[in-house]
Amino acid sequence: MAYETGNFSALPHRLELEGRERLQVSGVEDVERFDEQCIVMTTNGGTLVVSGEGLHIGKLSLDGGELQVDGRIDNLAYEDAPAPKGGSLLRRLLG
Repeated sequence: MAYETGNFSALPHRLELEGRERLQVSGVEDVERFDEQCIVMTTNGGTLVVSGEGLHIGKLSLDGGELQVDGRIDNLAYEDAPAPKGGSLLRRLLG
């Protein structure tokens, strides 16, 4: 039985928005930063920025590449430049 770690490229990248209250994202590699107005994450589809009000991460599984955001979601945008690897707070804490 093969055991794989960190093989995020095999995970499909998908966004599922339920109304404006809940967002589920797959293919998440890392969470760069987050607060109640903005969540920035690295996905295998690029750097995704979620903005809104009262945002919080309801579920986070970097091993499974899954993230759930709850709150009022106003905007979803991909940044053009890829984020540098290895510098996020969560990666330093959990890595």
